[in-house]
Amino acid sequence: MTAAAALAFAAGVLGTAGAWELLAAAEGTRVSVAVARALEPVARAGREGREPTAPERRRLKLLAAGALLAAGWLLGGVVPAIVAATAGPALAVAVVRARSRRYAAGLRRGAPEAARALADALASGHSVRGAIAAAAAGVTGAAGHELGRAARALALGEPATEVLERLRRRAAGPAWDTLVAAILLQRDAGGDLAGLLRELAGSLEAAARVEADARTATAQARFTARLVLGLPVAAAVLAELAAPGFAASLLAQPLPAALVAAAACLQVAAVLAIRRLT
Repeated sequence: MTAAAALAFAAGVLGTAGAWELLAAAEGTRVSVAVARALEPVARAGREGREPTAPERRRLKLLAAGALLAAGWLLGGVVPAIVAATAGPALAVAVVRARSRRYAAGLRRGAPEAARALADALASGHSVRGAIAAAAAGVTGAAGHELGRAARALALGEPATEVLERLRRRAAGPAWDTLVAAILLQRDAGGDLAGLLRELAGSLEAAARVEADARTATAQARFTARLVLGLPVAAAVLAELAAPGFAASLLAQPLPAALVAAAACLQVAAVLAIRRLT
């Protein structure tokens, strides 16, 4: 091993150790607190389904733009950094929406469990208010969180109609529409609400099994389509890593830049078509 190689290795080791020390020192600083505060709306969107406020959205967009600017600068220089920073706000919004969709999917999956828990609580002698509180204690996930929120609102004296309507709007799904409608209809017309909720739970579980079977049948086709869509992006990243500045030189000439833009438009159209089909 030459002296230059040995010095380069030592510099790499010391640089890595210094970076770890810098991260450890930054954990207790205001910078880390500010970053955690900016990222909190993303976690809350997946945990509670809550949309970020306007100031929170601005902080998220600035953080995403700054991170992508630094990454683009390190990978490709000025032009990729500017392009990546421009995509930062859209990426931040997309991440929040993805977390919200995951929460909504959890609500849909939890509807049968919530209906069955409410039926059991009603059958054991609870009123509707008591059944919601009892079900909230036994249901997990997003459905349990929403039932717990409804139970707390009822305990504070809010009218049951307003609480259930707010629950229906937040869930924004046919299963919860039916569940709330059943509760309100039984309150006005009477009937065996526990039995109705058990039948609803069975129907929702059967529908979930059919949907899962359909997704299983199309899993290979969906994976292949996404793999093919990701190949050009992976090839571009590898080319940039092998020859830094390749992307900037490609975009600097009119004809290659136009071809890249057309290819990107086709990729986006393919993504939307696959999403629509699946």
